[in-house]
Amino acid sequence: GQPITAEMPQDEVINLIRGPVGTTVRIEVRRSGVNEPLAFTIKRQRIETPSVQWRMLDVPPGAGYIQITIFTERTAREMAEALRDLKGQGMQKLVLDLRHNGGGLLDAAIDVSSIFLRDGVVLHEQKTGGEEKSYPVRRQPVTFDGPVVILVDNATASASEIVAGALQDYGRGILLGEQTFGKGSVQVPHRLSDGSLLRVTTARWFTPKGRGIEENGLQPDIEVDRTLEDRAAGRDPQLDRAVEYLTTGK
Repeated sequence: GQPITAEMPQDEVINLIRGPVGTTVRIEVRRSGVNEPLAFTIKRQRIETPSVQWRMLDVPPGAGYIQITIFTERTAREMAEALRDLKGQGMQKLVLDLRHNGGGLLDAAIDVSSIFLRDGVVLHEQKTGGEEKSYPVRRQPVTFDGPVVILVDNATASASEIVAGALQDYGRGILLGEQTFGKGSVQVPHRLSDGSLLRVTTARWFTPKGRGIEENGLQPDIEVDRTLEDRAAGRDPQLDRAVEYLTTGK
């Protein structure tokens, strides 16, 4: 079997488990205090899990909050629904939360970035053979032109970094939080004869200004940590700082 570790980006784990509806996948889980791994055989089914959650913030007036947990084929539609709802409630500025978002579909990242950009390029892709491809902004049914603060942390990866990097490069939003994960490549797994897995990098992603995402990650404009103690106590200093920035402009 293929070992899955806590360090693996979420989209890689999903790709390993995903398969045709109706087929089964066997998963073994190791838990602390249990000597033998626990085995589960799961039948694959289509699960409609929302990827976007939203609400208006109490302060400052006119501020909305949107969290994207993963980039799926539904994310752009859900973002349009969120923006229509929040605009109807008077939203003029936005906190976009990409923390602990391990990525997902490239197309979804391009569509979400395009909500905030009028024109230009969302990202550049350089294939191993040297071929380069640029992905332009796409017209979206709902757009947003107001101030944006993007929350990121060290688990913000892949498609999330594409969105965050594009908005940061164009000055459409500031990044607030911690340095991102640094997953900016396309990898194809190959099973070898001895059962081991070889990952071959077929392409790398770069922000509109040519910054490589792989390994480097993205540096936030405003660095704010959120510790385990903060989480346990229900504190969110990153969101608090975002509210301060949208209130004062600095």
